[in-house]
Amino acid sequence: MALFARVREDLNSVLERDPAARSRLEVFLCYPGLWAVWVHRVSHGLWKAKLRLTARILSQVARFYTGVDIHPGALIGRRLFIDHATGVVIGETAIVGSDVTIYQGVTLGGTGKGHGKRHPTVCDRVFIGNNANILGDITVGENSRVGAGSVVLSDVPPNSTVVGVPAHIVYRNGERVLITDPHDVKDPLSDALIALSARVEELEQCMCVDGSPPTHAAEPFAAEEAERTAYRVELDRLREYVSMGEGI
Repeated sequence: MALFARVREDLNSVLERDPAARSRLEVFLCYPGLWAVWVHRVSHGLWKAKLRLTARILSQVARFYTGVDIHPGALIGRRLFIDHATGVVIGETAIVGSDVTIYQGVTLGGTGKGHGKRHPTVCDRVFIGNNANILGDITVGENSRVGAGSVVLSDVPPNSTVVGVPAHIVYRNGERVLITDPHDVKDPLSDALIALSARVEELEQCMCVDGSPPTHAAEPFAAEEAERTAYRVELDRLREYVSMGEGI
């Protein structure tokens, strides 16, 4: 596709997705996320031509002026819209499909220091909310949405909505996904919730329906009641001993 046709396509995609955009001229002059994408296309060409240092320098210049850090090695599809721009990071082996929308503060990052494919693959028509982190060699399926502030550490199926830290699916194919097993939450507090739930079930099993203790728990309750009775008897004896001097 010709250069000017691609530019026009990018401008139109922003107008379609951002209600704050009023004209192509405004988008051209005031959207640094779009500038970052255009500069990346040049730096990526230099990267493929083995001019790696030149490509990195150009990407750093773009980072300085736009606030978006896209590694020249990343593969970016058509009509990528980076709204508000500031703080977006896209790693070297990341792959971003077409018609993807990314808000400020998003990181498509890696985990560890391994080589090879270590950054995410974001498929077509994905929406990523602000300050979300998608980490590692994982895939976010087509038409999926990542909630703001989420940390995605595993694959996301197509047509899904994920939220949380770490992220879990709340909608899939337009239907609400109800979580009945605490293990599915994958939250750092999941183990504590599971232990608490197990303890509640254990205590419920120790009580009968009418509130009286079952037969296997009768002896401990009887022993406690006997101790309380003996204590009351001792208190009564002491009270009578003290009252002997009254009236003197």
